Amino acid sequence: MAGHTKRREVLKTVLLSPLLATSAVASSAPPARPPDPGEKPGGVKLKLSLNAYSFNDPLRKGTVTLNTLLDFCAANGFDAVDLTAYYFPGYPRVPADEYTYALKRQAHRLGLAVSGTGVRNDFTDPDANKRKADVALVKNWIEGAAKLGAPVIRIFSGTQSPAGYGRDQVLAWMVDNIRECVAYGKQHGVVVAIQNHHDFIKTADQAQKIVEMVDSDWFGLVLDIGSYQGGDPYQQIAQTARYAVNWQLKENVFVNGVEQKTDLDKVLRLIQSSGYRGYVPIETLGAGDPTKKVPLFLAEVRKALERNDGGN
Repeated sequence: MAGHTKRREVLKTVLLSPLLATSAVASSAPPARPPDPGEKPGGVKLKLSLNAYSFNDPLRKGTVTLNTLLDFCAANGFDAVDLTAYYFPGYPRVPADEYTYALKRQAHRLGLAVSGTGVRNDFTDPDANKRKADVALVKNWIEGAAKLGAPVIRIFSGTQSPAGYGRDQVLAWMVDNIRECVAYGKQHGVVVAIQNHHDFIKTADQAQKIVEMVDSDWFGLVLDIGSYQGGDPYQQIAQTARYAVNWQLKENVFVNGVEQKTDLDKVLRLIQSSGYRGYVPIETLGAGDPTKKVPLFLAEVRKALERNDGGN
């Protein structure tokens, strides 16, 4: 019996020796470098969402509600939905928690994530009090986004070109306003993202400049492929794709100012090559029944994803 015990101890020592040696090396080695926030381990994985603006008219008229929109998204196999804030009852006020949590519960039961939300603000206004009110609006909806489970809140630059102020002056106060919102977003775990909307931000250079000026891990770009309306939109999408924390994939783009059907294969390759992982909300615009337009565009996007293996 003693001999068996001795042999077991010898065998145990032999078997464990490589593990002990590895452990010793590991313990003496420097700690592994933490992953870079920009790295996306596991390759590209794109999931499709629907931007609620696709149903702008029926949502405004009340013929469609956010609840029925969720049902539509589930029925059509979307992964998520972008529940734009101004379709919530009582906007610009944030709804009562009871409403928000019921909507969140419905989305969960339907297997839908909430990929984002968004507000209307204008940080180009020269009136500091008006901008302060818009900062408060964004902050209120950051709290609403957190309750809703939306990881990103979409904001805008603004539409004005105030007389007597140069672009750099407007940009300076805009960045200050955005930084205040971003700091609040960080406190609540919500990324603030500005959309290039062919307003104050018209070009890739302008979008890139504002993202780099704000300079925060909690700030990024909602890359709207249809709002680079001068020059080559695909080149500008490629230039700013690395800043994207969310997207708006539209049926049409503007090539040298001329509206053309989107080359989905080209756009999806640009998204993939940027290393983006996450939701790609689609958005249909213009006349027509969204209950028909959205499924048609969704089918085109899905086929393009299959061709480009963008869902894996």
